Amino acid sequence: MIKIICIGKIKEDYLTNLINDYENRISKYHKIEIIELKDSNIEEEKKEILKVINPKDYNICMDIKGKKVDSIEFSKIIDNTFTSGYGCITFIIGGSFGISEEVKNNCNMKLSFSDMTFPHGIFRGLLLEQIYRSFKILNNESYHK
Repeated sequence: MIKIICIGKIKEDYLTNLINDYENRISKYHKIEIIELKDSNIEEEKKEILKVINPKDYNICMDIKGKKVDSIEFSKIIDNTFTSGYGCITFIIGGSFGISEEVKNNCNMKLSFSDMTFPHGIFRGLLLEQIYRSFKILNNESYHK
């Protein structure tokens, strides 16, 4: 199982379409669930995130100061995590206030896609695209150049 925990709902149709498209593509390879939590303040978001993350899962918080990897390495992280006995990888995307240190401390890994800041909906689509790309890489299927 892959879970994506994110703060806030997507309001734009074009982003909803993008996210749904990649969610459907990924579901052909692996079960995926997106959990949307209420957008509030960092303390409330922290409480809500800590309620839904499972310490038995491999939890990855998306953090601008996290480790940067390319698509091949990202696919290896996904593969190695599942072959190491974890039944679930949970990605956490924070709200506009970021992710609290307490949530970060409950994660196995901090991962960054860039030093840039992205709108949350666009980043959600970007994360889903990279997860999809990972499965294409792992299955030696054409998509990744």
